[in-house]
Amino acid sequence: MKNKPDIFIVGGGLAGLTNAILLSKSGFEVSLAERKKYPFHKVCGEYVSNEVLTLLSGMGVLPGDINASHISKLIVSSPSGKYLEAGLTMGGFGISRYTLDEALYQIANKQGVKFITAEKITGISFSENKFSICSAAQEYQADIVIGAYGKRSNLDQKLDRKFFYNRSPYMAVKYHIRSDFAKDAIRLDNFEGGYCGLNKIEDDLYCLCYLSENRHLKKYGSIAEMEREVLMKNPFLKDVFEHSDFVWNRPETINEIAFDNKPLIENHILMCGDTAGMITPLCGNGMAMAFHAAKILSENIINYCNNGFDHRIRIQMEQAYQQQWQKQFAFRLRTGRYIQRFFGSEILSEAVVGGLKYFPAITRYLVKQTHGSTI
Repeated sequence: MKNKPDIFIVGGGLAGLTNAILLSKSGFEVSLAERKKYPFHKVCGEYVSNEVLTLLSGMGVLPGDINASHISKLIVSSPSGKYLEAGLTMGGFGISRYTLDEALYQIANKQGVKFITAEKITGISFSENKFSICSAAQEYQADIVIGAYGKRSNLDQKLDRKFFYNRSPYMAVKYHIRSDFAKDAIRLDNFEGGYCGLNKIEDDLYCLCYLSENRHLKKYGSIAEMEREVLMKNPFLKDVFEHSDFVWNRPETINEIAFDNKPLIENHILMCGDTAGMITPLCGNGMAMAFHAAKILSENIINYCNNGFDHRIRIQMEQAYQQQWQKQFAFRLRTGRYIQRFFGSEILSEAVVGGLKYFPAITRYLVKQTHGSTI
């Protein structure tokens, strides 16, 4: 039995960075590989519920220190422009991934995490209770590997993860804009085959991020034409697109987004964040889930491996992680998929928004089911 295991994290988003910070703080040797160089933008709704404030504070990040917005209200509109409003009991904040990931990266770097950036991991193999992690340039060794590389990667194919072969009808598009929209609200606006989120982030910027069935892009040939012909049939979105200042020359995009169930363990690789499972974007809380999942995983590694490590301990740790993850997120993810069925369809979303407007208690209940408790 060796002492504390060496840990290698593949992916430097919220889940990867949080694991790196928590584990390095507990005395583990941690390496993290990220294919890009910090800071960078990525497709994300950029809203976080306040359930993660205690965790963030413990890591050394406070929303006020990075100029995050305060969000206390939810607005949902149907394709025709009907809308409902609801207060967010727990509240949340808006912050760009560019700013938040950079802040976490700097903390992890100061704690001694070894970063391997601008290098793509091409393969991971496990043999004799040890991992080999390969890139085009080098091979690395580790006792524990955490997969936190995001929604979809070529690694999923190499690991033969079943969801990878299921075609997804969804694509996502993100902009940063300047707008006169409310500073304290997150807005979810429906259109045929999708929905768009809008909320203030840091400085004078807003995040506009939408999920759309990719059949629209195939039909209209370009993102701009798709936005004109589909999204802008919603009167609020038409106003946003016509009267906002779009900061970037082109948006961030991602295709083939899968909301299927994913195994938490693949050949002893511990999956975390979006790599382990995604809540539907309409529920707007994927960032908080990434933080929460990383906390659960790190605590299990610390509890089981702090005083030694062998194959028996690995199996016990894996079982505990799977049980706690399922307990915390399985119902939340099912609820998110269920809620999503009522939106994206023009007829259904019109009926749901029109009906829920008169039953605010039901709206608050549904929002609560997609959010967790304070961590």
